[in-house]
Amino acid sequence: MPDIKSIKGIGPAKAKLFAQLDLTSVSDLLHYYPRSYQDRRLNAPVSTFKREEQICGIFTVIRTQTVPVKGLLIFKAFLKNENGYSVEAVWFKKKTFRFDPFTQMRRDFKIDTKLWIIGKREYKNSFFNSQINVEEYYPLNSEQALINTNRIVPVYSLTQGLTNKFFRDAQWTALKDYLSLEEDILPAELIKKRNLLNTHQALSAIHFPKSITELENARRRMVYEEFLLMTMAWTIKKRQTIREIKQHNYTIKRHLLTPFKQNLDYNFTKAQTRVINEIFADMQKQLPMTRLVQGDVGSGKTVVALCAMLLAAENGYQCAFMAPTEILATQHFITLSRYLKNLPVNIKLLTSKTPKKEKDTVLKDLAEGKINIIIGTHSLIEDKVQFNNLKLIVIDEQHRFGVKQRAKLRAKAKHIDMLSMTATPIPRTFALAFYGDLDVSTIDQMPPGRQPVKTEHLNEQNAFKIVKSEVEQGRQAYIVYPLIDESDKLELKAATQEFERIKKIFPQFKTAMIHGAMKSSEKQKIMEDFLNKKTDILVATPVIEVGIDVKNATVMVIQNAERFGLASLHQLRGRVGRGSQQSFCILVSGNTSSVSAERIQAICSTNDGFKIGEKDLELRGPGEILGTRQSGELEFKAGDIIKDKDVLHWAVQDRDYLINTDPLLTKPEHTAFKQKLTELYKKQWEIIDLG
Repeated sequence: MPDIKSIKGIGPAKAKLFAQLDLTSVSDLLHYYPRSYQDRRLNAPVSTFKREEQICGIFTVIRTQTVPVKGLLIFKAFLKNENGYSVEAVWFKKKTFRFDPFTQMRRDFKIDTKLWIIGKREYKNSFFNSQINVEEYYPLNSEQALINTNRIVPVYSLTQGLTNKFFRDAQWTALKDYLSLEEDILPAELIKKRNLLNTHQALSAIHFPKSITELENARRRMVYEEFLLMTMAWTIKKRQTIREIKQHNYTIKRHLLTPFKQNLDYNFTKAQTRVINEIFADMQKQLPMTRLVQGDVGSGKTVVALCAMLLAAENGYQCAFMAPTEILATQHFITLSRYLKNLPVNIKLLTSKTPKKEKDTVLKDLAEGKINIIIGTHSLIEDKVQFNNLKLIVIDEQHRFGVKQRAKLRAKAKHIDMLSMTATPIPRTFALAFYGDLDVSTIDQMPPGRQPVKTEHLNEQNAFKIVKSEVEQGRQAYIVYPLIDESDKLELKAATQEFERIKKIFPQFKTAMIHGAMKSSEKQKIMEDFLNKKTDILVATPVIEVGIDVKNATVMVIQNAERFGLASLHQLRGRVGRGSQQSFCILVSGNTSSVSAERIQAICSTNDGFKIGEKDLELRGPGEILGTRQSGELEFKAGDIIKDKDVLHWAVQDRDYLINTDPLLTKPEHTAFKQKLTELYKKQWEIIDLG
């Protein structure tokens, strides 16, 4: 396709503005879809595009007037449509002695001239019915009117220096002069099978649709194309990831696994047992494991992962366990050390706050193979961290790491097995599209004896009454704030200031505070004191969001709940309800936006992590959930995974058909599709992983 400068009206200066939108070729422009539409049809039915205050119609100029006011010139045009509806249009320009700024407008607005007028109504004192802020106007039978009026008109996201009027002209010209050069990348059989528009019909209709139905059909075609390309790219990457044969194997020897299981004070749930078996089966295969374990907060994912680590350890291999925050890594270290007590397993912790002397020892022991399991944060991917015999990596809360970070950890050894965990359940359609059915294990069962957490939206006074009642009965409570220090900008209560107030409100109870800026040893001491019931109330920032497991804690009060994301609220709620007693999560909020209110309503209405995950996906988008936002792998131009579930199902089915019938896409009818796939994702294939 030609350079964008080939389009009439786009010179070097304008081309630079288009380049800011990553539009350098005509094809780029054709595939730059509108962000919304305006219905400018005459006598158009009421539609979702029509704005109540918008005026769009044919008006006749009755008279004009120029009025000088304090260094300005005001140009007024008095207009009337065929129904007798009158408006007054007003423009302001700086007064100058050299030329008349309204010369062209006097020509355009001659008496009795008919014009298309598009603008917004403004209710001001006026002789006429209303005043209008004119956004665009066009001579009645001009080509400009053909492009911009009496149709459903596209509205684009632009950069400074470009207007929608100019952009529509450029898009119109590109479609008229170059659309025939655009090749259809979809195989004809799939277009026919799904009853889709071809690429020429779809591109024309997505920019300048003749009807709402045609627009919907065009969008469906583009959504399908995006989804098919994306899910195919991830499937090919998966195939590349697992095609090399492992040089190591695992034998279930049970000299670590059996005593570990005997030390537990509970039995695995059926779901945990099923997932452990799935992991072990993967580890014993010749191909590297790339498995995701998803399960709601408190479902027992950590213990399942520990079984995999022990299988690696009893075969003489090292394991790296990466967590997104230092406090979570520390909590995992405490928990796993407790599980492994009296077992011959050397487990160590490595974070950015590990003292230098201790860090040097850990690095030396790790390189010499003396450490079986290393738990850490991003510190594990640093170049100076070297392993002796690393064969398994476990990534907790995988969506909090970018794909590059996950890939860097994988690069620490060849043919490595990878197990990822998430407590933000991924809807099945999404998992099928971007992971593949066999790579996802779901722990869909909670340990017996637990009651659902009661979640309520209350004021602080009532929330603290529940805290007082529960702690008086020998239970423990969390009070969570969004920030460490006071922020005038956000006007949030902050943990450091509020801690003193909480101590005064509850003088009869032992209170402590924990936040991310503390020293590791200090945080570890505070967590252990709370675990051992030496503290009644723990005031905290969201550092406790994941990982802390205190069965006696039955109340979670979340201050400024409107400032937390849905997944964070669900994760925080998961810190309580881990024992057999009834537990409570109380949300205290300030002024809430509609989205915040939607999050709070969602969290109060269900404890189901999959429903929460579905809603979170809808509110935040897939890139945030999957940890791909940094790299842009899931930035769809047309598609929406929630709204377009049916089309995503089609794409997954047709991907499987293509993979089964033409795995290397060598058939002539797949050449264009393969070429587009390579063009879009070749660089990203190097970093896309399935964790």
